[in-house]
Amino acid sequence: MFAGKDFVMLGIHTPETDTERVTANVRKAAAEAGLTFPILIDQDESNWDHWGNSMWPSVYLIDKEGTIRFWWYGELNWNGAEGEIRLRKRIKELLDEPNPIEGLPGAIR
Repeated sequence: MFAGKDFVMLGIHTPETDTERVTANVRKAAAEAGLTFPILIDQDESNWDHWGNSMWPSVYLIDKEGTIRFWWYGELNWNGAEGEIRLRKRIKELLDEPNPIEGLPGAIR
């Protein structure tokens, strides 16, 4: 849906169990789920702590200026929550916004 768009997806996996700490297990699970974006394995929970997370999963949408514009805590579609639909809508809205550096003198794209 967002292929070819000015869009980056990155996963940060913070393990809950010893099995989830094994990189090969995470790679296998990601492949089985069809995930093709890079995934950082946050073994020491430093990213988890920095973001102030309290539950799995936590999803953040960051705009073209680096500002967190939307977040979702917990399973996206738990009990019909339609989180995936909401995220897709928000991503499209962010992609439709003008790039803040376009048109600036000397801007590099």
